[in-house]
This record gives sequence, structure tokens and C-alpha cells, in this order.
Amino acid sequence: MKKASGLTVGLLVAALAAAGGYYAGNRGPAPQGAGADTPASPAASGKAEKKLLYYRNPMGLPATSPVPKKDPMGMDYIPVYAGDDEAAPAASNQVKISADKVQKLGVRTEPVQKRVLDQVLRASGRVEVDESRLFTVAPKFEGYVERLHVNLTGQPVARGQALFEAYSPEVVSAQREYAMAAQAAQSLTAADGETQAGMQQLAQASLQRLKNWDVSDEQVRQLASSGQVQRTLTLRSPVAGIVMEKKAVQGMRFMPGEMLYQVADLSRVWVIADVAEQDIGQLKTGAKAQVRINAYPDKLFSGTVTYVYPTLNAQTRTVPVRLELANPGGLLKPAMYAQVEALTPSRGAVLTVPTSAVIDSGTRQVVLLSQGEGRFVPREVKLGERSDAYAEVLDGVKDGDVVVVSANFLIDAESNLKAALGSFGVDAGAAAPAKTGHHASGAVVSADAKDGSVSISHGPVASLKWPAMTMEFKAANAALLEALKPGAKVDFEFVERAPGEWVITSVKPAAGQTSSVDSK
Repeated sequence: MKKASGLTVGLLVAALAAAGGYYAGNRGPAPQGAGADTPASPAASGKAEKKLLYYRNPMGLPATSPVPKKDPMGMDYIPVYAGDDEAAPAASNQVKISADKVQKLGVRTEPVQKRVLDQVLRASGRVEVDESRLFTVAPKFEGYVERLHVNLTGQPVARGQALFEAYSPEVVSAQREYAMAAQAAQSLTAADGETQAGMQQLAQASLQRLKNWDVSDEQVRQLASSGQVQRTLTLRSPVAGIVMEKKAVQGMRFMPGEMLYQVADLSRVWVIADVAEQDIGQLKTGAKAQVRINAYPDKLFSGTVTYVYPTLNAQTRTVPVRLELANPGGLLKPAMYAQVEALTPSRGAVLTVPTSAVIDSGTRQVVLLSQGEGRFVPREVKLGERSDAYAEVLDGVKDGDVVVVSANFLIDAESNLKAALGSFGVDAGAAAPAKTGHHASGAVVSADAKDGSVSISHGPVASLKWPAMTMEFKAANAALLEALKPGAKVDFEFVERAPGEWVITSVKPAAGQTSSVDSK
């Protein structure tokens, strides 16, 4: 009886052992960190364990963690192992586009090389009268305007042309004194030398008084030869130009020094340009400049920088700069607006990239390096001086690198480059940005047409390793919102336009309809 009982117990133990082995074999190895103190040996598992590198953000943000953690939405960070495509540092920021897509986008490239930058400084300005060519007619004696010869403002006058005739009792009296002294000096030829010398001095004093009043030499000679006093004195234009101002009125009385005419020589004019504070250091006296006038779009005027004013306009933060230029035909008129382009001195050949190759976000400048076979890598650069077509590169690329100069913004939109740019500053082990063209299905919870946002309860997204959840998206355009009504069940495609910003680019009904809407 005891033997039978022992046999029964033995059979029971053997059955339990077999059942345990079967269960362990079908359950597979224990998950890491779930109660297994030591990893299975390579001999037991049949292959070597992968090395855990870090945990990456499940939403594709450039954030990593050395230990398991959750994001603000409660999603677990995704482990990244050595050998995974996502962990390849060399390709973390690389964008891959098919050859036919590159051709369709019209991608053009150009090598980085050294060039001499012809820098052009641009500023707006205005035409002004050359102050050194502005003349005022102001008699030095008291008198009356007897007759006007030039009676219009803006009238052109020649040098020496009569402007008006003035009557002055003082001038008439001085003429009589001179005439009498001159005649007396001639009549006293037989007198002693002292008497003759005294009369000559009196005549010279009267003559000098007339000259001080701007009586012309011709009038003085006529007075000396004829002895006849002229009742009026003719005042003439000191320069050929335009009458800018006329205050003389026939019959009016004027006082010494009162301005009656103002005449400007407009054969050469000034252009006063307002140069921005940050550009003034590039401009030197003697620099050549070209001036464009809105009234003559087909003409180009050449000038020279003659003076940089020592003052700064505190309101506009600009410095006045004076240019002098010829005015053939009098085309340039004071107060006209002018556009100035001045060439600044070059520093020699510097490393440059085309300005069209630079993607400027406001806080950083980035170029796309072409690595061939449709592979592109964004590279942050530090820029220096610029010309119309090229920009100096101080850091970021080297001579011979090939950069994209056309369709770089299309590559940005096509391959979600902004997500890659968001990973700048992350260590080489950081996760790669999410790829474009993620697909999901779900139901629209709510939509806001004002800001173009829509909340969708969607299923798992395999390409991003997302579980099912409800989250907010942006619509790429207003047309997409027509198909994103609350309660609608849709299949949609989305991309990450910026870190954490997911944008729907295409949507169609989940079932029952064939119409669809996309962002193109």
C-alpha cells in the first residue's frame, strides 16, 4: 500500500514539473525590469541583448532621458537601443528625398566658395540746394525799389543780369562827392603837390565808398568820365541760376542788409541721405554712389559722398550723409525724393553662400547641405556681411561644400525639416525627428475654425509608436476643416511642422464616401 502511495506522489510531481516547463517555454523570457534580476545569458536566449542607450520623447520632441519617464500627456518615453535606425547619430538630422521628388521640386545646388562681396548700402534721401551755390541779393544801403527787371519766383537768370533799379539819396550824394573830387583833382594840376595829394585822397575815399555799396566798375568809370550823377543804381544777379525767393516789390523801401532776392545755381545739387546707424561705419567720404529719382525711373545719376554729418537723429536712428552730384538739364529739383545706393569698400575674398540658400528663422540661419542621392543635412551657419546675391559665412560650412539654393523651402515642407532643426543643440545620441506622412484614423471631437485647430480621438499610430488617445491637431488650410466636423469619422495624414505642432495635411471619410481633401 505504501509503495502505491509513493508511486502516486512521484507521478504527481513529474506532471507538475512538466506543466511548469511547458508554461515557462511558452511564456518567453521575462521582460527587462519586471522582476528579472539578471538578464538571460546569450546561450540561453540564443542572441546577445541589445544595449539600452536612452529613452526618447514619444511625441518626437528633441528630449531624451537616461531613465524611464512620462511626458506631460502621461505617455511613456520610448526606449532606444544600440543598432536601431533612430539611434544612428550620423543620420539624426538627415533628410532623404527620392530622386523623382528632387527633380519635381526643381532642386538646384551651388558650391560654397570664396568671393569678393560688392556690398551696396541703400538709403533714402532728398534733393537739396548746394549751400555753397546759394546767393542772396541784399543792398548795403537804404533806398527804394524804383523798377523791377525780374519779377517772378523761379525765373532763370544769367550772371550779371539786371534784377532791379534802386534809388538811394546816400548813393546819389556819394556820386556827387566823387565827381566833384575827381574833377577838382584834374583841375589842380598846377597846384603844389600837397594840395593835389589831398584832393586825390578825397576822390579815392568817395570811390571806395561807392565800391563798398557794390556800385559796379562800369558805373564808376561812366561817372568819372562824364561827371553825371545817376539817379538810380542797377543791382545785378551774382550768379547764373534760378530765383528761389523774391521779396522785392516795386516802390517798396528797403533797409541795409534786407534780403530782396535769393538766387541758386542748380547746375550741381546735394542729396542728403539718411543712413541707418548700423550701416554708417561702412560709409566713407569719397565713396561713389548712384542715385535714382522716382520722377525719372529710366535715369541713373552718379554722385560722391562728400560729408558724413557728426549728428544722429534720435527718432529715426539715422545719420545724415551728403552726396554731391551734377544736375544736367536741371532735372533734379530741390525736395525731390531720392534712393541712394553706395558702394562700400571690400575686405577681399571671403567664404560665401548664395543668399537664397539661407533659411532664416529669426533666431538662427540654416543652410541645406547636399550629400548626394537625395540626402540633405541642415547646417546652422553664422553669417557676416551681405551683398545682393551672396552672404559671408563666418562659421558652419567650409570651402567646397554644396548647398541647396533653390527649392530649399519646398524640401522643408516636404520632409518636415523644421523638426530636424529643432534637434540642434541635442547630443549625438538624441532621437531623430519624426518623419512625414503619418497616418491615423479616428473621430473628430471638436473643431475651432478661428484658429484652425481640431481635436481628434484617434487609434494607435505605428510610425510614431503612439497608443490610441485624444489630441489636438492644426489644419493646414481652411478647406480641410470642411471635412473635420465634430462627430465625423475620418482617415487623415499629418506631419510635424514644428516640435510638438502636428498639422493635418490630408483627410478623407473613414467609410461610405470617396471624396477627400488635402492641403495641396
